[in-house]
Amino acid sequence: MRFMNFGWAAICLFTLSVWPLSVQASQQPRPAIALEGSADGVAVSQDAGRLARWVIGTGDHQGLPFGIVDKRTATIVIYTADGRLAGTSAALLGQTLGDASLVGVGERTQNGSLRPEDLTTPAGRFVSEPGRNDSGERIVWIDYGTAFAIHRLRPGASRQHRAERLASNDARRRRVSAGCVVVPEAFYDEVIAPLLGRSRGLVYVLPESGGLPLSAIRVSATSILD
Repeated sequence: MRFMNFGWAAICLFTLSVWPLSVQASQQPRPAIALEGSADGVAVSQDAGRLARWVIGTGDHQGLPFGIVDKRTATIVIYTADGRLAGTSAALLGQTLGDASLVGVGERTQNGSLRPEDLTTPAGRFVSEPGRNDSGERIVWIDYGTAFAIHRLRPGASRQHRAERLASNDARRRRVSAGCVVVPEAFYDEVIAPLLGRSRGLVYVLPESGGLPLSAIRVSATSILD
């Protein structure tokens, strides 16, 4: 498998004092965004809802479908390109707390030599793209260079254990993955695949501390409009 090098630049996404003004400044009709509530039986967190409103209000998603991963609640929310709430799900996330990917984690994932400190789910704004892993499984790459992806709950010896964790109401029990965002098969097939599994999109991952603003997050140096 060819390994792609995107490169990263630190940016400041927004400040809490600015984003409401940015939203109010737009005179175009906007679809309703769920600030709080639920879809598919899983609540949309307040932080995820606020970020979604900012994304739509400023057009940061550039007309692409997008997802928001809230690590504090271990959930993922998916929105259509025009800002409609497509679905929410519990998710398995990295078992090690942390907001950055360590240097070399992509290579260590490929050769099966991950260390405990590698098992984080990095925070930031990522340009996602559909693809396949080394086994040929269809997945959504959040960051190909660090082998960070969204994928289905996989078959295997640990499947039942992980399925039980996904069903838990305790977000802490869902911190068991090697770093990827793992969702139920049905949610991947019915929500992820049609929206993020066909073309590029955006995935925003909130930091461990949650809350707003996000600062110094990472973004691919390759423009999504290229």
